[in-house]
Amino acid sequence: HYFNLTLSSGSAKMRKDESFLGKLGGTLARKKKSKEVSDLHEEGKNAINAPMLPTGTDIHPEDTLMEENAERIMLDPTSRETLKFKDLLKVLIDWINSELEEERIIVKDLEEDCYDGQVLQKLFEKLSGKKLNVAEVTQSEIGQKQKLHTVLEAVNELLRPHGWTVEWSVDSIHSKNLVAIVYLLVALVMHFQAPIRLPEHVSVQVVVVKKREGILQTALVTKELTSTTENVFINYLFLPTERDAFDTLLDHAPDKLNVVKTSLITFVNKHLNKLNLEVTDLETQFADGVYLVLLMGLLEDYFVPLYNFFLTPESFEQKVHNVAFAFELMQDGGLKKPKARPEDVVNLNLKSTLRVLYNLFTNYKDSE
Repeated sequence: HYFNLTLSSGSAKMRKDESFLGKLGGTLARKKKSKEVSDLHEEGKNAINAPMLPTGTDIHPEDTLMEENAERIMLDPTSRETLKFKDLLKVLIDWINSELEEERIIVKDLEEDCYDGQVLQKLFEKLSGKKLNVAEVTQSEIGQKQKLHTVLEAVNELLRPHGWTVEWSVDSIHSKNLVAIVYLLVALVMHFQAPIRLPEHVSVQVVVVKKREGILQTALVTKELTSTTENVFINYLFLPTERDAFDTLLDHAPDKLNVVKTSLITFVNKHLNKLNLEVTDLETQFADGVYLVLLMGLLEDYFVPLYNFFLTPESFEQKVHNVAFAFELMQDGGLKKPKARPEDVVNLNLKSTLRVLYNLFTNYKDSE
C-alpha cells in the first residue's frame, strides 16, 4: 500500500479520499511495474545484442533502429583519454585557429565545431585558394549536409589522385564522428604540408557496431591516425610543384650544383668567420637555425639578443623556432618571405636550404 491513513469512524469524506488515493496508488504501482518490465526487456535486448561491447561504451538508441547490414563506428572512451590522442587534437585545433585567424573563427572542440561544414569550408578555401559555391550560414540539417557534400567532394577530388584512402563521409562528419574528422584534418595537413608537426604513431580503438539478421554485433578495431612524419611526407617529395632553378639544377646539372654550393659556402663563411665559425656542410649546419640567425645579425650589422632564440636547440620545435625567427629577420631586412618552410630546413631538405641561402647571397653578396 502506498498510503496508510487512520480514519475516524463517521468521516465519510476521508473514506472517499482514501478510496481515491488507493486507486491512484494502484494506478501508479501498475505503471511503475509496467515501466520496470519494459526497462528489463530493453536491458535484456541490449545484453543479447551487444555481448562484446567494451566497458564504458554505450549503445546509442539509434543503433537499435539501424537498417540491416548498416554499420556505425564509435571512438572507444579509453582511446579518447590517451595523451597522444589529446596532443593530436590540440595540434589540429591550434592549426585550424591559426589558419582561420583572419576569419575570426575560434575552434575549441573538433566534434562540435566541424560537423556542420562551416569550419571545414573556410579551412579548405584558405588552404586551396579556391572559393566553394555554398551558402555561408546553414542552420537546417539538410543545408548542413549539402554544404558538407560540396566541401568533401572538393577535398576528395584533390586527395584521391595522390593515393589517400577516404576515411570520412558526409554522414560520419555530420554525426560528429571524431575519428572521421581527425582523419580528414590529418590528410589536409599532410597534403598542404602545413607548418606543424603531428604526434607520430597515434592510434585509437574504435567500436564497430554492425546489424546482421536483426542482431547488433560489435568489434574493437585499431585505427592508425598518424604514422611517422617521414613516411607520410615521402609521397609528396616528388609531387608536381612550381619548379624553379634549383629543381632544374638538382635534376639535370648536379655538377653545376657543386659550384653553387661552393659559392654559397664561401659567402657564408666570409661573414661567420668573424665569429670564429665555419661551415663545411650547407645541408646540416643550418638545420638548427643558429647559424642562420647569427648570419642575419652579421649581414644587417646588429647583435641578436640570445633570449630571442635557442643557442643550443635540442628539440624539433626549438630548431623550427630558430629558423622561423631567422626568416622574420630576413623580412625585417626587406627580403621577401622565403618560399621554403622552417620545417623543411630543419628536416635537411637541401633544396629548401639552398633557396634560403641563395636569396641571402643575391641580396648581400657585396656586403663586407
